[in-house]
Amino acid sequence: MELALQFFLLILGFVLLVKGADWFVDGSAGIASKCKIPALVIGLTVVAFGTSAPELCVSITSAIQHSTDISIGNVVGSNICNILLILGLAALLHSLPVQKNSLVLDLPVLLLSSALLIGLGIWGHALNWWDGLIFFVIFSAYMVILVRGALKEQKKAKELEKSVPQGEIAPSEEKKPKGKVGQWFDRMEQKTWFLIVLALVGLAMVVGGGTLLVDAAKYIAGYFGVSERIIGLTVVAIGTSLPELVTSIVAAFKGETDIAVGNVIGSNIFNILLVAGAASLFYPLTFTTAGTASNLIDACVALGAAVFLYAFALFKGHKLGKVAGAVLFACFVGYYVYLFVI
Repeated sequence: MELALQFFLLILGFVLLVKGADWFVDGSAGIASKCKIPALVIGLTVVAFGTSAPELCVSITSAIQHSTDISIGNVVGSNICNILLILGLAALLHSLPVQKNSLVLDLPVLLLSSALLIGLGIWGHALNWWDGLIFFVIFSAYMVILVRGALKEQKKAKELEKSVPQGEIAPSEEKKPKGKVGQWFDRMEQKTWFLIVLALVGLAMVVGGGTLLVDAAKYIAGYFGVSERIIGLTVVAIGTSLPELVTSIVAAFKGETDIAVGNVIGSNIFNILLVAGAASLFYPLTFTTAGTASNLIDACVALGAAVFLYAFALFKGHKLGKVAGAVLFACFVGYYVYLFVI
């Protein structure tokens, strides 16, 4: 009976994490918009942060409870799932284009971050608070470059629009009618106080969901005699990556793939620099211990996945095709065989 309750709490934790992050993003983005912050900046910061909120909360909660294997496993496992599982399956359904900006900025930053995670982890056998500060410095520099570049491109696009003669205006896309609840929600989102409440409630749901998830995962791991590292790399990692998984698969199925790869790369960068960096400020995240290098192996798999992604992106017209998808997914299956069999 207790085990069934813990599985229920685990699922409840996932639901609270995902929906809470959604509400937090809606509320925060609405507040930022009312403060006259450009929509582009909101998308690159608030929304991007919101998609990493589940991983951030789980890793920080795990670090506070000294369950560092769950914290590290969540970060590394999510990155492995994002590339090998999510992009692998999505590429099998539809060819995924890789944007130029991802090739020249995002992917190199991801490779650097992945290598740095391994290097700092080996150096001190753990990620300490000063390592977290290093991650934050790199993350801040990356965000400044990202936002400045995006604003520059936006300015060029506006200037180009002004120079082109105005022709027939394309009709706006037909919006699906909403029910009474949807209409009420749209009206309330115009009120600042509601946006603040929405953001706070969403944040509370993320924190509460993360706590439930970590506690339940620890109990289940102990009950079945499975290490917290395995739980972090599998159940927790896939659970916190569910929004990206569902979104990418649906987008690939519909052929809407323009930003699928970029979103995954950005999420992986956030996981290392922001999530691991923040968690290490609360408690040292053990990376290697005497007689075992499990976390090191997992981190190397995550780095290898990023290298594979970059290599595939450089060929075939900078697209991930079915061959790339098959290789990535096969690597994911092989990695999980290693986790549970070897």
